[in-house]
Amino acid sequence: MSHILYVILTIILSVEFIIGNLGNAFMALVNILDLVKRRNISSVDQILTGLAISRIALLWSLIASLLVSSIYTYLMIPGKLIRITKISWTVTNHLSIWLATCLSIFYFFKIATFSNYIFLYLKWRVKYVVSLTFLVSLLILFLNISVINRCTDVWIDGHEANMSYSAISSNSAQFYRIVLLVNTMFTLTPFTVSLTMFLLLIFSLWRHLKNMKLHAKGSRDVSTVAHVKALQMVVTFLLLYIAFFLSLLSLCWNVDFKHKSLIVLFLQAMGMAFPSAHSCVLILQNRKLSQSLLSVLRWLKDTKWSVP
Repeated sequence: MSHILYVILTIILSVEFIIGNLGNAFMALVNILDLVKRRNISSVDQILTGLAISRIALLWSLIASLLVSSIYTYLMIPGKLIRITKISWTVTNHLSIWLATCLSIFYFFKIATFSNYIFLYLKWRVKYVVSLTFLVSLLILFLNISVINRCTDVWIDGHEANMSYSAISSNSAQFYRIVLLVNTMFTLTPFTVSLTMFLLLIFSLWRHLKNMKLHAKGSRDVSTVAHVKALQMVVTFLLLYIAFFLSLLSLCWNVDFKHKSLIVLFLQAMGMAFPSAHSCVLILQNRKLSQSLLSVLRWLKDTKWSVP
């Protein structure tokens, strides 16, 4: 029974990896071709392109970590390889989450309606707000990498010391737990920002519907539709984000150095759903990307039927 579950989870991981790569590659390719064609690209497309590239890198870093854990036992992995895999995952995961957060901020300022002077000023300079947010995230990334590097140095020193097998095993388990916990804590900031954008969008929609009701207008005007569409994207992002966050927390307490463990494999599949599924949702919610996807599907259909 456990072997069957292991095969099923492995298939799920493989499907998530393939779909995630195809979806993100499609998103990046459409926007890059649009840039080459028009010599210009919108701010939201810039964010989506960066997000797609970072998530492709994230998916490959996750697979690389799985391959390393399958080739080496955790007690025999070279320190340099550990440093490379952990830092690459930290960087790609950080960029993926923060670019998605920047996207939430962009949609919030473009769609929300408030009469506050500060909000109107930030709304007018939304590009600078997003750029500043991303620059701040790079400073946080530098701090995150520094902490991971320090943890790795401590682990390598303990690993190379003349220690017993049980001591090395305990030290390695503690190291992986600390690294996961540190990265989990660093994801709290973008999660809080995205959650704040979500709550403010709900409040903005409530005020807008209230004003529409007072003026006896329909409830499906352009602004309402834009609010609902943005809320759908942010809700999807938050739900997948929460699943990803919970998978990281759970992995912190399930480090047992058995890469074939069903619990660990399930949590890894749960975490990989975030960079894969969210990108597919973004494609379906974006008019240009969804139309391009339909064009590709029609072309594939016509090609299939035209082949003898």
